[in-house]
Amino acid sequence: MQATEARPTKHLFILNPVAGAGRRISVGEDTIHKTMSAQNEPWEIYQTTAAKDATRKVKEEAEKGGELRVYACGGDGTLSECVNGAVGFSNVAVTHFPLGTGNDFIKTFTTGKEHFFHLPSLVDGKEIALDLIRAGNYYGINICSIGIDARIAADVHKYSGFPLIKGKRAYFASTTVNVIRKIAEEFEVEVNGETLKQPFTLICICNGRSYGGAFTPVPDALPDDGLLDILLVDKVSRLGVAGLIGKYGAGRYKEISHIIRHVQSTKITIRRKKEFIFNVDGESPKATEITFEVVPKALRFIAPQNADFSANANEQD
Repeated sequence: MQATEARPTKHLFILNPVAGAGRRISVGEDTIHKTMSAQNEPWEIYQTTAAKDATRKVKEEAEKGGELRVYACGGDGTLSECVNGAVGFSNVAVTHFPLGTGNDFIKTFTTGKEHFFHLPSLVDGKEIALDLIRAGNYYGINICSIGIDARIAADVHKYSGFPLIKGKRAYFASTTVNVIRKIAEEFEVEVNGETLKQPFTLICICNGRSYGGAFTPVPDALPDDGLLDILLVDKVSRLGVAGLIGKYGAGRYKEISHIIRHVQSTKITIRRKKEFIFNVDGESPKATEITFEVVPKALRFIAPQNADFSANANEQD
């Protein structure tokens, strides 16, 4: 019987035309053309047209079989959609060519993260196996949360449509309204065989290290250790929110262990009688009960050869 010739790896560039307010799209396209013109493997640029379009396209290409390398050319939302499209396909590897504003997940890499911006370093990158967080039908590569920060993130779009309220101003407006409205909510939490029923300001579930553009809640979280790093933040007063956010965002939760409890687990279940918002890498679905569970080594991820996340993020400051 004659051997079947192996199909070449296809390079699929998922380009989000509105990432970074659309300012980087032409630069991204030019870089892709210049880089891939020297390659002998097939490649395609696909511009997304709607939410979840990237997920659909990645699944569609993956189902054709053959090795597929997916480059999320946009922000963390584009990366999240590509990851969700790749889940369950052993023939797909994903990476992030950052064209967005936050680009939070690559901050998990404490050394060499600047090389993600150099496309040839990704084309010639190394593969590593990373964990994912499963939350219902959603998969997260970075950080999930419940509580005030999830409500703030979900409400930002309400204010960004108003004149003169864009970007950080919309985030500030959402923060102000949510702080005035309510700080903590009552939840029932099951983790490591323990059940907690009490008000929480927020609950953070980390696979990666950074989110929200400026927050690094658990600087030594590892995306390949088979564990979730979870912060359970007790109820605080409105006056105490500013001090809490400062230490929480800087990963100094140990300094306020009377407010923030850190646990490691493979899963956590959170429920409430009234529907609540939960955040999965920027997505804001709702539920009355949700389980966040680690899926070990679920994603083939491409990183630059000299990029590494073994060091604590605070050690690099």
